[in-house]
Amino acid sequence: MNYNRSGAWKLLREHVQSEVLLKHCMAVEIAMRAYAVKFGQDIEYWGAVGLLHDVDFEKYPEDHPNHGREILIAAGYDSQFATDVEAHARDWQPERTLVQKTLLAVDELTGFIIACALVRPDKSLDNLEVKSVMKKFKDKAFARAVNRETMTTSAEAMNVDFKEHVAFVTKALAQAVKMPEYQELPLIG
Repeated sequence: MNYNRSGAWKLLREHVQSEVLLKHCMAVEIAMRAYAVKFGQDIEYWGAVGLLHDVDFEKYPEDHPNHGREILIAAGYDSQFATDVEAHARDWQPERTLVQKTLLAVDELTGFIIACALVRPDKSLDNLEVKSVMKKFKDKAFARAVNRETMTTSAEAMNVDFKEHVAFVTKALAQAVKMPEYQELPLIG
């Protein structure tokens, strides 16, 4: 199976119309690609896992991610890939692999970081500091739907300090927004 970005993007666009959800999937892809580099893993595979992790969400929001497998298998992705995508469910029982732990760890964090950037006057990720993100993290009224416990425990499961995790993902997002493949649908804006 070829896990190239263009094929994954095409499949995602077939199943997701919401610009907000598309941007979220791209942000998760960016973080997954950055961690793949850090951990010496397959960048294309990890990126595709991130990009397609919510492929079933728009059609099956109440039963997500339980329909991702059927969509992915029908599109030619293998069973392991589908399992890696499914494993970001909070109630996942089996021990997660590194790719699965990373997906869970970046899923909500990417959106939280972008939300932090959007409330800044410059709406930029470039100068968003970890201390600003941590201040918003402590404010339970800010992005109240975000599960803060999942964000911290999933970083711990990766053996990554949470503040380092925030800094790493913020930097990855800030660098990626300047890349051509992320200009079609800008993350910020």
